[in-house]
Amino acid sequence: MKERISLRERKKLMSRQKILQTAAVLFKKHSFSEISIADIMKSANLGVGTFYNYFASKEELLLALLKDIAQKVDQCVEDGKKRNLNSLQLLDFASNVMAKLLDENRFVLPLFLSASEHSDKPELLPTRKYTPTFKPIFEQILNQGQLNEEIRTDIPADLIAEMFHSIYQAASFSKLDIPFQKNIQLKVRLLIDGISLTK
Repeated sequence: MKERISLRERKKLMSRQKILQTAAVLFKKHSFSEISIADIMKSANLGVGTFYNYFASKEELLLALLKDIAQKVDQCVEDGKKRNLNSLQLLDFASNVMAKLLDENRFVLPLFLSASEHSDKPELLPTRKYTPTFKPIFEQILNQGQLNEEIRTDIPADLIAEMFHSIYQAASFSKLDIPFQKNIQLKVRLLIDGISLTK
């Protein structure tokens, strides 16, 4: 029998979600540094003190927003598995979903890139509570793909996962006249062609 969530707990969850949604809207319109905690809470119609019931800082809130994106990508991968996508199709699918979400939420991109650089050194990130890396999502797909003989086994899965991460960094700093998502799609296609055993 499922435990019923209390009204108080439900209100707490709703308040936290409202803060996250309000912050995301504001960060899309203005730079991260321009928006204060007071601005977020005013727009959310909540007291400033309420913020600290959920987050220690604006940076921790940003980490929570990036974690939400990681969870959405993970959910898309699970949906793809239910549709019987093979590992190469899942990599393509997950990469495109991530590109879309990061493009829609560009304010988290610097944090995403920092996390990618320091995923093995969490002490260099703003908080150790959550290391916002997508690498495990790629590694899981790649490991399964190697087991299924869909992906080359002469290259370690964790190295290929790093290559997928580097695509987002390369697209972020690209000077080419190609939109962010398209840039990533083209790079992902080249990488998938290079690791595929199902040609």
